[in-house]
Amino acid sequence: INAEYGGAMGAFYTTGSLATGVGMLGAITAGSGIMGYTLTAAIGGADMPVVITVLNSYSGWALCAEGFMLNNSLMTIVGSLIGSSGAILSYIMCKAMNRSLPNVILGGFGTSSTGGGKPMAIEGTHTETDTESVIQSLVNSKNVIVVPGYGLCAARAQYPVAQIAEILTKNGVNFRFGIHPVAGRMPGQLNVLLAEAGVPYDVVLEMDEINDDFADTDVVLVIGANDTVNSAAEDDPNSIIAGMPVLRVWKAGQTIVMKRSLGVGYAAVDNPVFFKNNTSMYLGDAKKQCEALLEGLKRHYGE
Repeated sequence: INAEYGGAMGAFYTTGSLATGVGMLGAITAGSGIMGYTLTAAIGGADMPVVITVLNSYSGWALCAEGFMLNNSLMTIVGSLIGSSGAILSYIMCKAMNRSLPNVILGGFGTSSTGGGKPMAIEGTHTETDTESVIQSLVNSKNVIVVPGYGLCAARAQYPVAQIAEILTKNGVNFRFGIHPVAGRMPGQLNVLLAEAGVPYDVVLEMDEINDDFADTDVVLVIGANDTVNSAAEDDPNSIIAGMPVLRVWKAGQTIVMKRSLGVGYAAVDNPVFFKNNTSMYLGDAKKQCEALLEGLKRHYGE
């Protein structure tokens, strides 16, 4: 493809024929399409956010180069800002997944800490809970942490969650949010959604700020998160996510996981947390479940 680019670009700039120039431009466009497809086809779903930020960075550097060619300072500055921001986001996401950028781009499998053996088998059965039981757990708690994931974004459940946080905080519960760096689709997506719903900034904490607090937490409510709370990252050296920094929700007194099903996340790895003795699965649509919890809390507190 690089040889095609070189020949097509040379012919495009030197030919005096309109038809030849258009043909070479078409060849360059086709080559770009082939390169884009081969770059992304081998990359799994969990790594696609990284690819998006890398492509965003590419577009910025291309704009920067165009600015140099056209002697346009504005294009050069804007392109460098886009390129550098995309590169920084890519680095943040790779670090949060314990992956290297070449490993992601080249379609690698597993983290840099993944062993070569067989992953541990998950034993036991899951326990399901209902709305009334979750409400009782929340109102009887002193410390509650919500860990949101992409499921919250997809269901648009941030507004009822924000109201739940407001009610419990008003009634003396220490209510906080724990955000993983790659939760959602992009770094900061959950922070933006929670801010949009009116959640105060001081109760939205990053993983490094809150991870040591789970052991002293009464209830953790996991909403639509999976890989970012998977204990196999720490307990199973042969897991493909071994060494990936995760939120240690399983260390809380009680962990309530709100998901549509017991299905795997984007890394396609089963989550042992779902089968632990202190975990209850609250299955269903995140928005509907959060609205049910909100109504129950309002009844309980007489609001």
